[in-house]
Amino acid sequence: VQLVESGGGLVQPGGSLRLSCVASGFTFSRYGVSWYRQAPGKERELVATITSSGGTTNYPDSVKGRFTGSRDNAKNTVYLQMNSLKLEDTAVYYCYARVNFINYWGQGTQVTVSS
Repeated sequence: VQLVESGGGLVQPGGSLRLSCVASGFTFSRYGVSWYRQAPGKERELVATITSSGGTTNYPDSVKGRFTGSRDNAKNTVYLQMNSLKLEDTAVYYCYARVNFINYWGQGTQVTVSS
């Protein structure tokens, strides 16, 4: 199983980014995939879960209405569209999947929101 994130970068407050996570090594369409983030000095937190059917559950309240998860099963890819970015969204964003009772993480992609 491999998860590879991309799409991070430097963006000004109020800007947008779309992260991608390409999955391989498992039957992608059967599994939910989550996005987590970890800011410096803070614990890793769940941002969004994209279910196998494409539905999205977002955590925490601070990203509701701004972040949207989606997936393209034909491309084995999940996305995280991030709009109206804030300074506090600065973090490393990770893709996560639990496959056959084993946890898998991507290497992460850095998102920096700064003026």
